[in-house]
Amino acid sequence: MTDGQTKRAPLAYKNETFLQSPDGRILRILSEYAEPLARFRREQIQDTVVFFGSARFHSRSVTEKNLAALDAGGKLPGGDGGRRREQALAAVDMARYYEDARRLAFLLSQWSMHIPARRRRFVVTTGGGPGIMEAANLGAKEAGAKTIGLNIHLPFEQVPNPYITPSLNFEFHYFFMRKFWFAYLAKALVIFPGGFGTFDELFEILTLAQTQKLAKKILVVIYGSEYWNRLINFQAMVDAGTISSEDLELFKIVDSPEEGFEFLRDGLTEHHLGPEPKRKAEAMPEIAKTNP
Repeated sequence: MTDGQTKRAPLAYKNETFLQSPDGRILRILSEYAEPLARFRREQIQDTVVFFGSARFHSRSVTEKNLAALDAGGKLPGGDGGRRREQALAAVDMARYYEDARRLAFLLSQWSMHIPARRRRFVVTTGGGPGIMEAANLGAKEAGAKTIGLNIHLPFEQVPNPYITPSLNFEFHYFFMRKFWFAYLAKALVIFPGGFGTFDELFEILTLAQTQKLAKKILVVIYGSEYWNRLINFQAMVDAGTISSEDLELFKIVDSPEEGFEFLRDGLTEHHLGPEPKRKAEAMPEIAKTNP
């Protein structure tokens, strides 16, 4: 560079300061749309079944091991020790949901892998973290299927569970873009017991279905009547006139992996495995026509 020559400015798309600024937000948002779309095309993912539920549940083997270790430490009755044992016993009880999610994801993946199709159908998808998410990814992997994890970058780090297919492991900054990808390819949701996030995801989809903002049929399975009936009285909402009786048909409550699988298999077959689509309708960009 000769004296007086102006130094080249960085290309805008390589300017890290700009990309991380408020003015670059639209590009960051678009990236969380375009990059996953490119990967889904590359991996031949046509549609998904999304599992939601608590990140705090563990497998039966882990919870029983934790309880045994606590008991082996002695001095449990009363005080904090007694409270910790109650929590450990509750964890063992709730571990059944982990095992049921694992089993249901296995059954669904085993079935979907044998569907004659050019692309992968009804791929098990989760939020990519621990708990029910881990269980569903594990069940799908045990069936030999690809499985998706849509993780979120949080201050308290939620690391991806080890059962996600590496090429389908995503991490998002924006919650709304992550939610978009939960809904965009989904043909069914399976809602296991969970907390605030699970409630949010359940009622968002039910609202979209109720208000006919979905251009497709999404099956909604709510798993575990014992848990959900204690928390939500849907019939009371009907009686109060806040929802209609027909809205109760937007979901089905089930209590076993086999019951959930049969409902999903029959519903997915009826609504999404009809006559072979025309070649043009099979192209990935056309999926947008049948998704929200």
